Amino acid sequence: MKIRLITTGKTNVAWVKAGLDLYTSRLTHYASFSVTEIPDVRNASSLSREMLKAREGEAILKNIGQGDYMILLDEKGKEFSSMEWASRLEDRMAHSSSDIVFVIGGAYGFSEAVYARCDEKMSLSKMTFSHQMVRVIFAEQLYRAFSIIKGEPYHHE
Repeated sequence: MKIRLITTGKTNVAWVKAGLDLYTSRLTHYASFSVTEIPDVRNASSLSREMLKAREGEAILKNIGQGDYMILLDEKGKEFSSMEWASRLEDRMAHSSSDIVFVIGGAYGFSEAVYARCDEKMSLSKMTFSHQMVRVIFAEQLYRAFSIIKGEPYHHE
């Protein structure tokens, strides 16, 4: 089983890249983890929000395999405490051999086609974060979940 993170748009923010690299390197001790950055849509400023979401959605779906379990990081998703999230992740990994693909959308969210294909939606907070910041927050929470699963001291209750 592999765990992948798909992001819409590349990052040019140094601390975001550094934070994502830090947690990506830590995650390799627990699972096969990779990040795919989908390039920004060209001429995005000339497109309506719906057209932009549709183009981003097409690019996202090209990176999803038929058997992949796709979880959208979405404001409409289910919220978990860190302990609940670790338990949910452990259960998913124990009962499925499908790769798990987490997806961070663009500034306007996901297209209807992406929502139709997803298996689950997850929210990291009731607050709204930039899609750049979500990369680091998600990677840290994934690392935290694995440390909880393994009984390591990173997470303090």
